[in-house]
Amino acid sequence: MTIDSHQHFWHYEPIKHSWLDESMSVIRKDFLPEDLQQVYQKNQIDGCVAVQADQTLEETDFLLDLAKKNSFIKGVVGWADLRADNIDSILKKYSSDKNLKGWRHVVQDETDPNFLLRPNFLRGISLLEKYNHTYDILVFPHQLGSVLEFVKRFPNQKFVIDHIAKPFIKEGFYEGWAVLMKEIGKHENVYCKLSGMITEADYNTWTAEQLHPYMSLTLEAFGAERTMFGSDWPVCLVAGNYGQVKGLVTKFISTLSSQDQDMIMGKNAKEFYSL
Repeated sequence: MTIDSHQHFWHYEPIKHSWLDESMSVIRKDFLPEDLQQVYQKNQIDGCVAVQADQTLEETDFLLDLAKKNSFIKGVVGWADLRADNIDSILKKYSSDKNLKGWRHVVQDETDPNFLLRPNFLRGISLLEKYNHTYDILVFPHQLGSVLEFVKRFPNQKFVIDHIAKPFIKEGFYEGWAVLMKEIGKHENVYCKLSGMITEADYNTWTAEQLHPYMSLTLEAFGAERTMFGSDWPVCLVAGNYGQVKGLVTKFISTLSSQDQDMIMGKNAKEFYSL
C-alpha cells in the first residue's frame, strides 16, 4: 500500500491563507478530496494523511469531516492549542474520533527559536502519549537545536519531522542542518518525512541531483525504517507536479531493497499514524 503521509485541503480564503504569497499564485484556489482523488488514481496512491494548514479547531473539524466522507483519507493531523489550560479535555474529546491521529503547530512561524521548550507547550505535549497521538514537527533549520532538546524530553512520544526540516536548498546551505539532523535521528522515537523538498529549492530550476545530498543525509540519519514519503500537495504544485514529486523519491530509493522501499512508501506511515 502506497501512502502519502503529508498533504493539505482548503477552501481558499485570501486573509486566512495569506502565507500563499505572489510566488504561490497557482495554488490560490480550493483544493478538495475530489481534486486529489484524481491525482492519486493517476499516480497509484492508495491513501493519505491530511495535515492541518490553519491553526484553528475548525480546521481540525473540517479535515475530520472530509475523512469521514472519503475513505482514502486514512488519518488526520489536526491543530489544537497545546498551550491551553484545558488542553487535556480537548485531547480527550478528539480521541474518540478514530481518524484523528496526531497534532501539529506551525512552529516555523514562531519568532521564539525555543518555542517548543516553553513550559505550557511541553505540558501539552506530555499529554499526547496517553491518547496515542503523534506530533508533527514543522520547523526551519535554525530551530533544530530546540528540536533536539525537545525530543530528548519525551522518549516514548512518536514524533515526525515534516519536510526534512526545510533546509535552505535554494541557497545550498547544508552543514549545520546535517549535523543536527544526524543528532536528532539518534532518537528512535523520531521519524522524518521526505516531503516539501522541491519548494525549498528554486521553484523553476531545481534538479534531482541538487536534492540528493539532502535525501541521502535524511536516509542516513533516520534509516529506511523511520523515513516516509509525503507529497506536500497542493503546495508542491508551485514547483512541479505530483508525478515529479513521487518520482523524485521512488527513483532515489530504487537501489534499496523492496522491503525498504515498501517501508518508505507506505508501511512506515501506516505504522506511525496507526492507519
